[in-house]
Amino acid sequence: MVKNTGRAGYLQIADDLRAQIRGGSLAPGTPLPSTAQLAEQYDASLSVVKMAVGILRNEGLVIGQQGKGVFVTDPDQTPAAGDTGGEVAELRAVVQDLSVRLARVEEQLATSTTPRSGRSSR
Repeated sequence: MVKNTGRAGYLQIADDLRAQIRGGSLAPGTPLPSTAQLAEQYDASLSVVKMAVGILRNEGLVIGQQGKGVFVTDPDQTPAAGDTGGEVAELRAVVQDLSVRLARVEEQLATSTTPRSGRSSR
């Protein structure tokens, strides 16, 4: 059940499911309950549950299989070529690199002291 702690409901649900996965009560290969079942279990909306499961997907703890459900991944298996887990990790690295480069550009622009001239006031 989602509690009124000030922490977003989807984060509470993700935390609980993550603890179950890491604690072994949701073993690798085990399907998560359906979105509707999780919504009922946590007394939350479907969108909140979907956001929680999305976090676990991004972390590589679960993987969705179209038409079959969402399953706990095996942490000992390395992502195969073309696996979405590997693609997500690669995308994160690219985004991190771009963030660093953008910060440098913004810093250079902020310290740039090129005054605008040639404008006259009438």
